[in-house]
Amino acid sequence: MPFDPAHWQSRLDALRAAHRVPGAALAVLAGGHVHELASGVLHRGTGVAATPDSVFQLGSVAKVYTATLVMRLAEEGALDLDAPVAEVLPGFAVPDPGASATVTPRRLLSHTGGISGDFTLDTGRGDDCLARYVAACTAVGQDCPPGAAVSYSSTGYAVLGRITEVVTGRVWDEALRELLLDPLGAERTATLPEEVLRFRAAMSHLGAPGEDPGPAPAWTAMPRSAGPYGGMCASAADVLLLARMHLDGGTAADGTRLLSPEAVAAMRRPVAPTPDRWTVHSSAWGLGWTLYDWAGTPGFGHDGATLGQYSYLRVVPGAGVAAVLLTNGGGARRLYEELFAELLGDLAGVAQPAPFGPPARPVEADTAGITGEYRREGVEVSVTRTPEGTARMRYAFVDGMAGFAPPFETHLVPVEPGVFAVPGMGAFSGEWMPVVFTTLADGTACVYIGMRAAPRVG
Repeated sequence: MPFDPAHWQSRLDALRAAHRVPGAALAVLAGGHVHELASGVLHRGTGVAATPDSVFQLGSVAKVYTATLVMRLAEEGALDLDAPVAEVLPGFAVPDPGASATVTPRRLLSHTGGISGDFTLDTGRGDDCLARYVAACTAVGQDCPPGAAVSYSSTGYAVLGRITEVVTGRVWDEALRELLLDPLGAERTATLPEEVLRFRAAMSHLGAPGEDPGPAPAWTAMPRSAGPYGGMCASAADVLLLARMHLDGGTAADGTRLLSPEAVAAMRRPVAPTPDRWTVHSSAWGLGWTLYDWAGTPGFGHDGATLGQYSYLRVVPGAGVAAVLLTNGGGARRLYEELFAELLGDLAGVAQPAPFGPPARPVEADTAGITGEYRREGVEVSVTRTPEGTARMRYAFVDGMAGFAPPFETHLVPVEPGVFAVPGMGAFSGEWMPVVFTTLADGTACVYIGMRAAPRVG
């Protein structure tokens, strides 16, 4: 169907208001044309309106930019994706000697490196921030051995960012600008706060689910070292420039070739399936891209979240359709789910997955096999069995992440064998979030929460 701006503006306005999202920007590629819409306000305290050219925090959508930059360097022969990271970064090490010696850029791109992914460290505002971050990785443990499974890792993308610095001789921000953003014509994309101030920028908003959120105490809590995995800002249309380049076989809008068709295809080729098919509705991971299977129709994209801002990118290559939704708080997940179900259904003929949650009719589950203690870096999960035969989970942040949030306990609601639902935590997870029990390639039992694998230790 052709894109009807008036209809989609009405739907964006209505769904944004219904889900208490302060402001949103939507950009859609359909029929070879880009359409830009906006709704609401950038800041509820000032009342500044959201406009199509407003910039929002992208969160983990930044990973696709870093992955594309890495792939470009690999194509130029400056980087071997299958050589150990330690060959590019002398002295690179994590506590596991085997991982230190064998993990590769390809593993990091596909989240199969096993390095624990939630290592956030403010190493200052200097150009050495990534060098200092990677040096501190000697304290970061493994979720699982390299190649054993997908375990989502922002840490790995910070390492990739440092690799681009060593290979190019430029800081990540400069390499990204010169080799990717400028050739794309991405003029409303920024990596540093002082750059963001040139634009109409969205303020983060925080609040309890179901309530109107208010402006956050600070615009962002991200350090500069988070840049390669989550520290970018852009307008929705600028994000479409990246998506369109990948749709067009690696060429920018002006015809400049940034990647070969083979490299573009390689990024969308499944590297490893993900046992957690619900947190971001993914079927597998490629090199940077989250991959989707919509009832046999392939797609790719990525989600992102910062403290109070949420972003969603979906591409349907067979239909030549791409959509970007950027938001600044509230029930953003529900806005995305409902809007994209309608949008991609009408424009691309694909049905989006239903929101995750318990089935309408309760199901029985054998909980005896999942009880035990699970652990990954900074997180302990304990699963016990009640006298009635149901399962109860305790989730706690420990060690370096102790104090990040208080422990919480909840019942596990069966969804299907090995899959349970628990109440969601925050706007990014929705009303319910999945807890998935499975086995790693080496036979180790583990639990997936938030796409991170925690092996059973007792």
